[in-house]
Amino acid sequence: MDLKTKSIGLVLSGGGSKGLAHAGVIKFLEEQKIKPSQVAGTSAGSIVGALYAWGKTPEEILEFFKSIYLFHWKHLTFKKAGLIDSESFRIYFESIFKDATIGDLKIPVQITATDMVRGKLKIFGPKTKIVDAILASSAFPGILSPYEIDGNIYSDGGILNHFPTDVLQGQCETIIGIYVSPIQKIEAKDLRSIKAVTTRAFDILSANSNIHKFNMCDWVIEPKDLCLYSTFETSKIKMDQVFNIGYQAAKKSFEKLSL
Repeated sequence: MDLKTKSIGLVLSGGGSKGLAHAGVIKFLEEQKIKPSQVAGTSAGSIVGALYAWGKTPEEILEFFKSIYLFHWKHLTFKKAGLIDSESFRIYFESIFKDATIGDLKIPVQITATDMVRGKLKIFGPKTKIVDAILASSAFPGILSPYEIDGNIYSDGGILNHFPTDVLQGQCETIIGIYVSPIQKIEAKDLRSIKAVTTRAFDILSANSNIHKFNMCDWVIEPKDLCLYSTFETSKIKMDQVFNIGYQAAKKSFEKLSL
């Protein structure tokens, strides 16, 4: 498979902090001179995809994730339907994208979210502000409050499409999928908080409804070692590890592909 001459679609699944593995994979792809012509991303995948398409290096994406402390008290909300106010993260993304729209990105990116009222998948158009699309796509239900755009209420794109391979079907000659949500290894004692139960339910649902989409990809990179990490890692050391797991998984998978 000659990946350097074809139009390549890169699909980035959701996965919370494990989305940093996407940046590790991209680092390896860049070293192989493999560049996507299109990207589709959900939740954490939309964050990494947008930052990459804006021109950020994988290392800069890692540092950006480290700069956000998700469960800081200033992000907590008692007035909205979530533990954390999605709106409170706007400042981090505006520092990079300001008022830029999806159409301003250097690589076309399809960002998905779930329209909570209509119960349908939303793929944001080129005129949507990047910051709005990312915040809507990443509003993890039960943890982050739904995000409003033009009177419409959105939550995490992963509710309906955690691994949006179908969004790029027919638009690229080759599709590379990165799936960063292998089922985490846990014990019964790990399910004692709202956050733990919510993320576990989401992981199980995602795994069971998205595995068949692997067949839509020409190359799937699934870093299995991520099963040892939680969806909402806050340790900077663990973020480094997740990034490296993505890089190593891509390298190992690529070697098999080349055989």
